[in-house]
Amino acid sequence: MDHFTVAERFVAARYPGAAVAIVAGSTARSARTPTSDIDLLLLGEELFDADDQTSEASTQVFEGEIFEVFAYTPAGFDEWADRGIAQHRPVTVHMLIEGTAIRDDGRLAALRRRWQKVLDTGPSLSTQECAFRRYVITDVLDDLRDAADPLEQQVEAAILFERIAELMLLSEGRWIATGKWLPRRLRDFSSERAELLSTPLLDRDYATFAARVEDELDRAGGRVQSGFVR
Repeated sequence: MDHFTVAERFVAARYPGAAVAIVAGSTARSARTPTSDIDLLLLGEELFDADDQTSEASTQVFEGEIFEVFAYTPAGFDEWADRGIAQHRPVTVHMLIEGTAIRDDGRLAALRRRWQKVLDTGPSLSTQECAFRRYVITDVLDDLRDAADPLEQQVEAAILFERIAELMLLSEGRWIATGKWLPRRLRDFSSERAELLSTPLLDRDYATFAARVEDELDRAGGRVQSGFVR
């Protein structure tokens, strides 16, 4: 099946006013799995019936395919893109830059140049946010080391991996992500450091995993606990 052609028909049927349509995610990367949906970013002034609507995120079925639709007016896209930048997770910007265009009224190239500069600049981690993230990691790290129940250990370790991976990336000016994209971004940054963290985690060797987290915490400035004000 040509998923790009299906996407073109979907846009024509459901969002004929789209000025720009971009297929993103695994479909754009030619890395689909049996359960993959089609991620679709839409931009345009004539997308919605309501004059005051600027954005929409929806899941729709068309010709047997599941579409995850992210639709924005130009102002709506700027709003959500800026929000993602502030949270260090610019999902819609990555879709804009990395996806495959199936419709373009001529504005896409300029949009990509504008937002590529933002991505290239990278996230900005303030001193206060860095300290707060280190404080949270310190607390969860101690909880993991104190835990004796296997379920509690597994939950604390999963939380800790997410928190330390985010700190590792942000400390190096790298964008973070959620779900499966977080380990992918960590491996892209440093496969060696990702392996040092992930191997004991997958082996449920929580003592070694905690020690590796402590090493990464030290790289980022060390533990934060006594006297921290938040």
